Amino acid sequence: MSSTLRVVECFVSLQGESTFAGLPCAFIRLAGCNLRCAWCDTAYAWEPEAGEERPIPELVAWAEDSGVPMVEVTGGEPLLQAATPELLRRLQAAGFTVLLETNGAVPLDRVPPGVHRIMDRKLPASGMADRHLAANYQLLTPEDEIKFVVADALDYDFMRREIETFRLPERTPKLLASPVWGRLEPAELAAWILRDRLPVRFQLQLHKIIWSPELRGV
Repeated sequence: MSSTLRVVECFVSLQGESTFAGLPCAFIRLAGCNLRCAWCDTAYAWEPEAGEERPIPELVAWAEDSGVPMVEVTGGEPLLQAATPELLRRLQAAGFTVLLETNGAVPLDRVPPGVHRIMDRKLPASGMADRHLAANYQLLTPEDEIKFVVADALDYDFMRREIETFRLPERTPKLLASPVWGRLEPAELAAWILRDRLPVRFQLQLHKIIWSPELRGV
């Protein structure tokens, strides 16, 4: 197995999303994605050739030098690279709280136990809803999270039916719903959630509020 990964960027910032939002975190963004979501804000990481090859020990050393106890491996879609599980294992062995952001269209069975998986369930407005692997739901634990990014009322209704059909609160209590930046007013999504008493955590992308939405490395 390769001991290197194609890396687009590494940076330290505040966690902008998830139940860890607001905490300092070291981010390792890997190259390559198998989806093309209409509202994607990291299209610069789509191509497998983006960024540069970096050895796993170098990435772990960078994380250790970052001065923060939490690392998120993201993309792109990090699970497309064969060496990603090894990176996750080595980060765990180094004592980090390890988060993995994944798009739900790649099997999760290669992810080491104990990694906090944040799975993005793509909704119709993304154009990628049919790429989701429902079998991934069976692999989730109560420590994992499911994220829904909602662009409109159709997305919201799809999310609500998905939660009910697959009985997702029984899989994990960590269900997250956020509006697509610039597409849906946060107050509108909040009103729908409250109307239906939907068991989700409303969230906004903190990094886009604190800094410019176009700014990379935050």
